[in-house]
Amino acid sequence: MMRLQGKKVIQLVSNDFEDLELWYPVHRLREEGAIVEIVGEKANEKYIGKYGVPIVSDTAFADINPGDYDAILVPGGWSPDLLRRFDSVLKMVRHFDEQKQPIGQICHAGWVLISADVLKGVNVTSTPGIKDDMTNAGAVWHDEPVVVDGHIISSRRPPDLPDYMREFIAVLEKSKS
Repeated sequence: MMRLQGKKVIQLVSNDFEDLELWYPVHRLREEGAIVEIVGEKANEKYIGKYGVPIVSDTAFADINPGDYDAILVPGGWSPDLLRRFDSVLKMVRHFDEQKQPIGQICHAGWVLISADVLKGVNVTSTPGIKDDMTNAGAVWHDEPVVVDGHIISSRRPPDLPDYMREFIAVLEKSKS
């Protein structure tokens, strides 16, 4: 049984993403039947991860209507520092926050949610390296493999990916389409 049949997910991408933190969620969601669209600054562009693993975007930020999707994933690595510079990315994140639809963030991905100003009072985790950034943005930080606060699912780093995806899939499965 494909638990996520018919669900559509945006996987944001830019260069220097953490390879496992992008690819593992994409594969897990596709295994469950979700349609995962790789969305970068440009369509059909090759982006390279921190460890050299490439991915090609399907769609450009500017061509996305967030209302056509059920969830969004923000990868870790250094790409969140690039992603948060795009108003279109911040608008996407705010859309999913306003609609209470799943937002997945891992490692440094919290930087994007900080810039979108959606973390006040939200329980989260991240790589400990941005704990201060998260708390200064009003989040309540926890040092746990995964933290679920409503529609926001956060995780620390690659070893936590199984816990992260288990919880993200559970939230997405229950969410409205």
